[in-house]
Amino acid sequence: MTFNVLKYSLIVGTFALVLGCGAYSFTGISLSANTKTFQVNYFQNTAALIEPGIERDFTLALQDLILNQTNLDLVKSNGDIVYEGEIVEYRIAPTTATSSNTAAQNQLTISVNVRFFDKNDEDAEFEKRFSFFYNYEGSAQLIGAQKTTAIEEIYERITQDVVNASLANW
Repeated sequence: MTFNVLKYSLIVGTFALVLGCGAYSFTGISLSANTKTFQVNYFQNTAALIEPGIERDFTLALQDLILNQTNLDLVKSNGDIVYEGEIVEYRIAPTTATSSNTAAQNQLTISVNVRFFDKNDEDAEFEKRFSFFYNYEGSAQLIGAQKTTAIEEIYERITQDVVNASLANW
């Protein structure tokens, strides 16, 4: 008899906990009920050092992250929320030197200026610069797979920062 009472109590407690947390998102994303669509306009590359294709890759990375972390539909125009901006920095610089005055380590830095618009919450709108970096050996050249890895890691961080700044209520 006490086993059935304990079992019943656990089931009821579990349902209460799950239903009580129904509006919570484990990603921390909080959207108004009226927000159904999003739009990511093409991010132009205005950096002094031009790396071909990074603007397309950033635009797609941001779209993919929002698709994976929300239930919003991607649209080409008239989105409930809109992202736009430009890549404003693509820079490679030495970060540490060896005793023979050569670079022991280099750093790739990418910065993106983002403008965020929300038709349902104008107070949430912003224009902000997001930046991240990738360090690599000074004797290595940033080409091929290493360059791809560097850009992917930087974009993973920047896009998550953009989503957190625009959609997460922490």
